[in-house]
Amino acid sequence: MAGKVVNSSFVLLRCTDSQCLNSMHHFIEKIYPDGPLNYNGLFRGMQMQSGWGKKTAALFTKSVYHAHNEHYSEMLRFWDDIPATISVIDSFFLPVDAVIIAIFNRLDKTRNWNFDSINRTLKSQYTNEQIEAWDDLWFWGFITQNGSGQQRAFEWNKNKYWIMIESDKNPDTIKKVRKKAEEFLSMLI
Repeated sequence: MAGKVVNSSFVLLRCTDSQCLNSMHHFIEKIYPDGPLNYNGLFRGMQMQSGWGKKTAALFTKSVYHAHNEHYSEMLRFWDDIPATISVIDSFFLPVDAVIIAIFNRLDKTRNWNFDSINRTLKSQYTNEQIEAWDDLWFWGFITQNGSGQQRAFEWNKNKYWIMIESDKNPDTIKKVRKKAEEFLSMLI
């Protein structure tokens, strides 16, 4: 299956010939000509697409990385020419959204947190591989926030846990996740 894209949803991209879907390098060359042929190039190229912002481009790049790194089945891979690890000269971005911004605001209200400031802060202290692990903040923030904007309450939100299709609905599991969520919340105080 590697190297083959059967049904593509990239219709809106400037990728007009199917050849560009068969390889990471060809894909990046189409969406970001003269850009680096790595995860940073993929992020930058996706960000330039109509309707794609930084968060969505970072989320797409993270998903491509997940499909190709050694932590997941080889059957998920669709490009043969993509690195399984993120090079130190590459650049990887955390897909920052309102949930993650709210966490950073809770930890430090003196800064104006956004996609760029959060990624700059993480890049100054962590490797690309370590930044990818920070995406777990979204899950823990999602199930521990209630409301929106600046008016979010930080509390266990069972309803948000339940709406996630992939969440385990076993009562024992929910108790364990709630306990971990409460531990997470205690770190934000």
